[in-house]
Amino acid sequence: MSAGETGEIKRSVTIAGHRTSISLERPFWDALKELACTEKTSVNELVRRIDTKRGGQGSLSSAIRLYVLDALRNRANTACAPRD
Repeated sequence: MSAGETGEIKRSVTIAGHRTSISLERPFWDALKELACTEKTSVNELVRRIDTKRGGQGSLSSAIRLYVLDALRNRANTACAPRD
């Protein structure tokens, strides 16, 4: 992968009527879009929920990365869970 494929990408989102910029690596943006689609919501709404959950702790970009990581771990755990 080239640096452009893995470097941070800055995008604007709207949270509670205010525009803010978020920098994430492309794989995190892609996963965030996929999760929003799976949850039948917009990226802006999903980011708003993540922002609300973090309660002002840490950066929003970090909170999004942790949310994506947790969602992917949950998916993996579900896929690998023993079946009766």
